[in-house]
Amino acid sequence: MIVVIDERELVTEGYHSLFNREGVASAGFAPDEFGEWVETVPDDELKAVSAFLLGQCDGGNIRAQRIRERSTAPLIALSERNSLDDTLRMFEWGVDDVVRKPVHIREILARITAIRRRAQQETETFTEIGAMRIYFDGRDPEIEGQPLPLPRRERRILEYLASNPTRRVTKTQIFNAIYGIFDEDVEENVVESHISKLRKKLREKLGFDPIDSKRYLGYRLADT
Repeated sequence: MIVVIDERELVTEGYHSLFNREGVASAGFAPDEFGEWVETVPDDELKAVSAFLLGQCDGGNIRAQRIRERSTAPLIALSERNSLDDTLRMFEWGVDDVVRKPVHIREILARITAIRRRAQQETETFTEIGAMRIYFDGRDPEIEGQPLPLPRRERRILEYLASNPTRRVTKTQIFNAIYGIFDEDVEENVVESHISKLRKKLREKLGFDPIDSKRYLGYRLADT
């Protein structure tokens, strides 16, 4: 999920619509609302945030510092003015990147991926689990070198499971990461439906079900 912070509700709603078209969950906050939220949100919910976009809001340095105290997710500032002083000030706040508007939503997603890759000191944008190669840049996964086309939600669930190889993730954590913690129009149980369809497709290609689930503990990917 991507969190957008901007004083203008029209802006946060606009980004929500654009990210939704790309199959990416997002949530928008006014600065005051975000300040309260980031102080009180549980750690498990905060882990669902893949990036923060900082738009028009006074005192952004305070928010940036607080974000850094609670999350390692990329922080990107959205600049509407061609000003070197503004850009340098934003970097002083602690942002990872400054993007000048207008900017295509896919460029923002690409920048987020690049920042996360550098932070993890990775040279590749994929991970391999058994015969599966799972990408984190929007491409469909491959099984034994052959692409497996997946709907966006199923692909993002697979990516989320692959990005947490050493621990189980709960249905709630998957829902928060894929749909966003504030999406009240979608029931959390939709995750089970997506996973059921994903399991069927993976089983047909692999000959076994790679999604191991334990009641009350959650899901993880297995290579055998």
